[in-house]
Amino acid sequence: MEKWVIAAKRADFNQIGQQFHIDPVIARLIRNRDVIGEDKIREYLSGTVQELPSPWLMKDMEKAVDILEKKISQKAKVRIIGDYDIDGVTSTYILMKGLARIGADVDTYIPDRVADGYGIHAHLIERAETDRIDTIVTCDNGIAAAAEIQMAKDKGMTVIITDHHEVPYREEKGERQMVLPPADAILNPKQYDCPYPNKNLCGAVVAFKYITALYERFGVPAEELEDYYELAAIATVGDVMDLQGENRILVKEGLCRLKNTKNQGLQELIRANSLEDAKITAYHIGFVLGPCINASGRLDTAARSLALLNAKTKEEAARLAGDLTALNQSRKALTEKGKEEAIRIIETTELKNDRVLVVYLPDCHESLAGIIAGRIREKYHRPAFVLTGGETSAKGSGRSIESYSMYEELVKCADLMIQFGGHPMAAGLSIEEKNIEEFRRRLNVNCTLTDEELRPKIVIDVPMPVSYITKELVEQISLLEPFGKGNTKPVFAQKNLRVLDHSIIGKNKNVVKLKLLDSQGISVEGIYFGEAEDFVNFIREKDSISVTYYPEINRFRGRESLQIIIQNYC
Repeated sequence: MEKWVIAAKRADFNQIGQQFHIDPVIARLIRNRDVIGEDKIREYLSGTVQELPSPWLMKDMEKAVDILEKKISQKAKVRIIGDYDIDGVTSTYILMKGLARIGADVDTYIPDRVADGYGIHAHLIERAETDRIDTIVTCDNGIAAAAEIQMAKDKGMTVIITDHHEVPYREEKGERQMVLPPADAILNPKQYDCPYPNKNLCGAVVAFKYITALYERFGVPAEELEDYYELAAIATVGDVMDLQGENRILVKEGLCRLKNTKNQGLQELIRANSLEDAKITAYHIGFVLGPCINASGRLDTAARSLALLNAKTKEEAARLAGDLTALNQSRKALTEKGKEEAIRIIETTELKNDRVLVVYLPDCHESLAGIIAGRIREKYHRPAFVLTGGETSAKGSGRSIESYSMYEELVKCADLMIQFGGHPMAAGLSIEEKNIEEFRRRLNVNCTLTDEELRPKIVIDVPMPVSYITKELVEQISLLEPFGKGNTKPVFAQKNLRVLDHSIIGKNKNVVKLKLLDSQGISVEGIYFGEAEDFVNFIREKDSISVTYYPEINRFRGRESLQIIIQNYC
C-alpha cells in the first residue's frame, strides 16, 4: 500500500510570491524542490546559459586543452571512443563535430554492445595501434578502464578521458581512495578533488564543456556553441540526470531550439514520430525521441544513430529516422515480453521474498536488461537487477530506489563480478553464470533496507482544493518545466471528491473520464490513465474518493476547460 505524505518544507510563500510575481502555490512548489534563496529562485525561474560555470573550473581542463592544441598542430590522428547509448552517441557527436571544427584529424568508434561490450577493451586499443592512432579521447566511459588505458600508454598513445560515471575507489583504513586510470588528462566532475560545482553532468555535457574550452582557446565564436544545446538536452534527459541548476538551464535552452533544429537527422526523427506540431518537452525526449536513438545501440549498432545525427541530406535522414523508429517499436515488444517473463519468475519462486531482486533471463537480448530492470523496480519498488546470457558470461543492468546506492552495494560484491560500474541509481555488470546465485544471496544479506523504505511513497506538494485551480495558475506551473528527475512534476491532492459521472474511453479502453464535485460545490473534469476497470470498480464502492492529481488546460476544437489528471486514488 502506498504511503501518502505531504511535503512540509517551510518558507514565507506569500513574500516569495510577491517578490517574484508568482502565486504562493508556485513559491511552495519551488521550495519543495530545495531551491532556496533569492539568487537560486531567480536562476530557477529565469537562468540563462551565460550564467553556467566556466569549463576551466573542471580538473585537468587546461591540461586536456593543451594536449589537443599540440596534437592538432602536429596533425596527429585522434580517435574518439564513445558508448552505444543515448549519452554515448550524443557525446561522440559533440566531440567529433567540435574537434573537426578546430582542425583535428579525428575519427570515431562506438563499441558494439554485443561484439565489443561497454567502453574501452584491449582489442580496441590494438585496433587503434593498427590504425596508427596517436591520441584516444573517450566519452561517457574510461574512468574504470585502468588496465586498458595503461595498455594504450604502453603502446605510446596519449589518452584523454571525458566521463561522468562514479570514480572507482578502494577502502583503506576506513577512507575511500580514488583509483584513477593512468590517462594524460581526466575530465570527470565526480573526481573528489575536482572543483567544478555540478557533480551531476551527463557524459555529453562533459564533452560539451571540453569543446567549449577548446573553442575559447581556438577563437571560435561562442555563438557556434548553440548548436550543441539540443544535444546536451537530449543526453541530460535521456541519461536521467537531475534537472537542477546547470542541467535544467541546458535542457530548457535545448528544448527551445529542438523544435527548429538545424540538424537534419533530428528534424526527420521528430517528423517520423509525428511531433512536428507538438510542443516538444522532456517527456518526448525521455519516452519518444530518446528511445529511438537508444534503439540502434540495443538491437543493431549505435553507429546508425550517429549516422542520423551526421546525415547531410533530407533523404538520408528520413531513411535513418524511419529505421530507428521501427527498431524502437521492435524493442518495445521485446521489452514487454521480457518484463512478463521476469514477473513470472519472481512470482513463482523464492525471489518474491528478496529485498534486492536479481532475475536471470538467459534468452533475453542483453540490451533490454536495463529497461526491464526499471520496469521491475517500478512494479515492486525494490532495487532490481536483470541478467542475460552471453557468449562467455552473463551481463546485466540494475535500477535502484532512492534509499539504495547501487554502485556502493556492487563494490561490496566486487570479487564476484568480471566488471561493473555505474551510479547510485543504475549500474551495469558482467558476471560468470556460476556466481549469479551467490551474487543474489550476498546482495540480500548485505541489504539494510527497512520495510518503510521499501514502501512506495507518494509525496504531495500541496493539498489543494480543485476550486483553487485557475487558468493563470496552470500557466504559472509551466514556469517550473522541464520536469524530470530532481525536478518532478508537481503533485496536488484533495480528499472527499464525489464522482458525479464516469465513462471508460479510448481505443484500448484504458482511460476513465469523470466529473468530480468537491465539498464547496465546485465541479471539475477528471481523467485517469491506467487500469480503467479497477478504477471504475473502486469508484462504485465509494461515496467519495481522495486523489492526487495534476491540473491542466484541455484545449479541444478551439475551446478551453480546466481538468485534472488523476495519478493516485484511495
